[in-house]
Amino acid sequence: MKQFSVSIAGGGSTFTPGIVMMLLDNADRFPLRKLTLYDNDGDRQGILGDALAIMMKEQAPNVEFVHTTDPEVAFTDIDFCMAHIRVGKYEMREVDEKLPLKHGVFGQETCGPGGIAYGMRSITGMLEIIDYMEKYSPDAWMLNYSNPAAIVAEACRVLRPDSKVLNICDMPVGTLRRMSQIIGKEPKDLEVSYFGLNHFGWWTSVKDKEGHEYIDDIREYVSENGYLTQVEVDTQHTDPSWQDTHKKAKDIYEIDPRFLPNTYLKYYFYPDYVYDSMNPEYTRANEVMAGREKRVFDQAKEITKRGTADGIGFEIDAHASFIVDLARAIAFNTHERMLLIVENNGAITNFPDDAMVEVPCIVGVDGPEAIVQGKIPNFEQALMFQQVTVEKLVVEAYVEGSYQKLWQALTLSKTVPSAKVAKDLLDDLIEANKGYWPELK
Repeated sequence: MKQFSVSIAGGGSTFTPGIVMMLLDNADRFPLRKLTLYDNDGDRQGILGDALAIMMKEQAPNVEFVHTTDPEVAFTDIDFCMAHIRVGKYEMREVDEKLPLKHGVFGQETCGPGGIAYGMRSITGMLEIIDYMEKYSPDAWMLNYSNPAAIVAEACRVLRPDSKVLNICDMPVGTLRRMSQIIGKEPKDLEVSYFGLNHFGWWTSVKDKEGHEYIDDIREYVSENGYLTQVEVDTQHTDPSWQDTHKKAKDIYEIDPRFLPNTYLKYYFYPDYVYDSMNPEYTRANEVMAGREKRVFDQAKEITKRGTADGIGFEIDAHASFIVDLARAIAFNTHERMLLIVENNGAITNFPDDAMVEVPCIVGVDGPEAIVQGKIPNFEQALMFQQVTVEKLVVEAYVEGSYQKLWQALTLSKTVPSAKVAKDLLDDLIEANKGYWPELK
C-alpha cells in the first residue's frame, strides 16, 4: 500500500497530539512515510514537537518525523496538508468572547461578532498556508478544519478558487456519534442527509446501511433530552459549556421539529439566553486554557523530561478519524460519503449557486461531488440566506478593506440587535485586532 507524507499546519495546537495519535492508530488504512508539524510559533510547537518526536520514535520508528517553522521544509514533498490553525491563539479567542459582552452581545469563536473577528484574522493565515503548499507541493491537497470554517471556505472560494482545498468540520461528526449512541448503532453504520451552512444546519435523514430510517427515534429522544447522552461518546465536547449546548438542542428542535438541528443554532435562536449564561470573567477560552491546554502541554513536558512516552501517552483523538477518511477518499478513490463545505451549485435547489453550503458529498480522487438535497423550506432558507450574506460581506470587507461592509455584516448578523451596537462593536474589534486585520477604510 502506498505511504503518504503529511504536514500538519498548526503544529502547536492542543489538538495536534491527538491527531498524530489518530494517524498512528489508522496506519493500516493510511500508512505514513513522513509526518511534519508546521507552526509559525516555534517555541509553542517545540514543546509538543519534542514530546511527539520521542513518542514517534517509540511507536512508529519507520515514519520520518519533523517539526519546523520553515515553510519550505514543512511543505516540500507532501501529499496532504491537514490545517487547523488559530491565528491569535487562545489569547485572541478570549478577546473574541469577552469584548462583545461589553456591548450586550454574546461572544463566541465562530458565531456572531467573535466569529467575524476570528474570520478576518484567519483569512490571511489560510491564504499563506495554501500558497506555501502550492509553491512546494503543487499536487498536494489541503484538508482544512480550521475555524471559522464558513468564512474561511468563502475566502478560499473567492481568493483561491482553483486551489485543492477541502473544508470540513468535526461538529456534524460529533453530533452523529451522539445520535448513534441514542439508537445503539456505530457511527460508521449510519448515512445521513443534511443541509445548511457550517455550524448552521439540519439533518433530514439518519439511515443505516440497510436503509432503515432512525430519524423519528432520534427526534423523540432529542425532544426530551437534546443531544445529552448517558454515555459520553467523545472527549472533546464534554466540558460544562458543551453539556449545556447539547441540552439546549431540545429547545432548538422545538422551533422546527421536522428536522434535527445543529447545536450551534442556539447562538442564532437564543442569543439572549447565551448572553445571560456567560460569565464575563471566565468564558470558554478560559475553560479550554485551564483544561485541555494545560493538560496537553503538561503531558508533553513530562514526556520530554522522562525521555519516554511510556505510560504518559496522549489521548487518541478517535473523534477526528474523519480526517483520515477524507484523505483516504482522495488517495484511494473510495467514494466515501461525507459532509463537506462546498460551493452549492444546485445541491440545495432554492439557494444561490455561489453559497458555500454544508451537504453530503461523495469524495474520490478528483475531490467532492455534492449530493443534491433538493428544495428546503422557507424558514430555513431565509435564515441561511441571512447568514451566508453575513459571511460573504465579511470576505468582501477583507478583500476591499471596507469598513462599511464589515459594519453591514455585523448589522445583518442575527446575533447583533442594532446598527449602532454593530458600529460600536466594530470600532472596538478594530482596535483589538490591530496587526491581524487589513486596514479598513
